[in-house]
Amino acid sequence: MNGSKKVAFHTLGCKLNLAETSSISRNVAKAGYEIVDFNVEADAYVINTCSVTENADKECRFLIRGILNKSPEALIAVIGCYAQLKPDEISALPGVDLVLGANEKFNLPFHLERIAKKGKAQVHSCSVSEIDFFSEAYTLDNRTRAFLKVQDGCDYTCSYCTIPLARGASRSDSISNVVANAKKIAAKGVKEIVLTGVNIGDFGRTLLPVGSVKNEGESVKNERFLDLIKQLDAIQEIYRFRISSIEPNLLKDEIIEFVASSRRFVPHFHLPLQSGSDSILKKMRRRYTSASFSNRVHKIKQLIPDCCIGVDVITGFPGETEADFLETYHFLNALDISYLHVFTYSERKNTDAPDLGNPVRINERRNRNKMLRILSEKKLRKFYEENMDSSHTVLFEQESKGGCMYGYTENYIKIKSDFDSSLVNQLVPVTLSGFQENGALLFNFNHTHVSEPLLRV
Repeated sequence: MNGSKKVAFHTLGCKLNLAETSSISRNVAKAGYEIVDFNVEADAYVINTCSVTENADKECRFLIRGILNKSPEALIAVIGCYAQLKPDEISALPGVDLVLGANEKFNLPFHLERIAKKGKAQVHSCSVSEIDFFSEAYTLDNRTRAFLKVQDGCDYTCSYCTIPLARGASRSDSISNVVANAKKIAAKGVKEIVLTGVNIGDFGRTLLPVGSVKNEGESVKNERFLDLIKQLDAIQEIYRFRISSIEPNLLKDEIIEFVASSRRFVPHFHLPLQSGSDSILKKMRRRYTSASFSNRVHKIKQLIPDCCIGVDVITGFPGETEADFLETYHFLNALDISYLHVFTYSERKNTDAPDLGNPVRINERRNRNKMLRILSEKKLRKFYEENMDSSHTVLFEQESKGGCMYGYTENYIKIKSDFDSSLVNQLVPVTLSGFQENGALLFNFNHTHVSEPLLRV
């Protein structure tokens, strides 16, 4: 492709994918291409894929068909997890010209220079065992909030999960490089950074400096997640750090205690539970019990009473009986948590879960999903009610939706306001005063904008 061409990107999946798309697109722009919105006409379209669920695969195929309908002569590149897991399947899809797996997606500019629409896709993939280096990534698409990649890959072998097959073994950036990237983000005026990765609590156990490959027999310096957040907390230019998701068995007391006393790490944790039934957790090969998970929640609330706690849960795992599901439901109902991310189990090739037998009917999986989503709504409203009449600091975002703008408190309460450009990317002290119809909260301004992070009592 000629360097004057337009390239559009679309991201499926997690915050980690968003960070990687942003970094890849900046590299493409540096190579001389113009980056345009995915919904406008472009010379090349790049889809950074997810493959956690069957729906993510379907969405990728839907996007490819849409590109062919509006721009049949455009180049189509598919990168990321789905491309790593199923390169032959993707390359056989009509219209696909380039398939880049985990090791090659960051070399997209090189491949764009050498690709032409020929009717047969070029595939550049590798064995999962060859995914052995760390590539830094972070978003700069939003003035308010940035996603910063600190870790990649996973050494866990959960029976339902394809991520280790798509991203390889656990590996991390160095603390020094993460801190350097955080300062680069701060220099752009961003006030909040969300730390992302596949298993960020595993940070530092296998350290690979950016772009390096571990040689056989080479010793690797170990760093800890706690060491990382302590050094990030000292960066005065960033007002907020948020931990995206952390495994409950890796959320140690010392991490909770540090967040409780931190000036900049906000009171918000997201914990993947997946099931409240110990028998199902064992089949999933999760590394904790319902009792130890409950202990983590109690520890957080003991030290940070206003903390927002989100929880991932999967419905319809093979062998999940009605009793197992109700055990999960009642377990979650009794926990002092704030909201749920509910996923309907879908069979994934090359995982062990489908071989367990006793599949749950699709309709039943969906019904259980609906029950937990209703529970999530109740939990969120209760959490909001508990924060009513309390004072918080809102970081308002730049996007205008129907003349309104939104922001989030430190503890992840959504706030709605009439759009005011002077509030964009500002930390605003408010008192929460009521509910909006869409679940956001009403508020009253306390006083002028905050210029320094507020200490929590």
